[in-house]
Amino acid sequence: MGNLLLQMLAGTVTSLKIFALTLLFSLPLGLLVAKGRMSKNPIISNMVNIYIMIMRGTPLILQLLFVYFAPYYIFGASYDRFTAVIVGFVINYAAYFAEIYRGGIQSIPIGQYEASLVLGFSKTHTFTHVVAPQVVKRIIPAMGNEVITLVKDTALAQTIGVAELFRVAQNASARQFSTMPIFIAGVFYFLMNALVSRSFDLLEKKLNYYH
Repeated sequence: MGNLLLQMLAGTVTSLKIFALTLLFSLPLGLLVAKGRMSKNPIISNMVNIYIMIMRGTPLILQLLFVYFAPYYIFGASYDRFTAVIVGFVINYAAYFAEIYRGGIQSIPIGQYEASLVLGFSKTHTFTHVVAPQVVKRIIPAMGNEVITLVKDTALAQTIGVAELFRVAQNASARQFSTMPIFIAGVFYFLMNALVSRSFDLLEKKLNYYH
């Protein structure tokens, strides 16, 4: 049992790495994608919209397979599985985060931009000091849902052979002819999501400055 828990913990560390790196890169990328989606240039806006539609309209598992195998078949080059997982997760979640950002930004009344202009604020100052704080407050619930989904989606990394938590549990279950490893993995996922959920609840209360 002790050896099993050590293996599960090692798989959990891999899952947490996928989780952390995905957030690290997809959150800022999502903001850039949102800006492109809202661009007044129709070419940029349409191209970004197509990217978002593809990412949201096809399964993440299919995207992971494409990211890992396509470079080999197209360019004759390949890279390690973990990198492929991170690339696949980042481009997928950036599309979802972009739409959340866009919804938050466009929910701010145009009058606030006009008032800032009258007061002599620059566009940068207006966004960082007037718009952004309100946007962050409004998108917290939606962002929380996506981050919780990300915790569970890390299990898809085993599709291309990355030994994350779920794959370790599956292998252990097959060796021991027992469902106990799967149950333990479920507990681990639940605890991780409980922590994420609690963190977002605290963040939402901390940002409750308009009530």
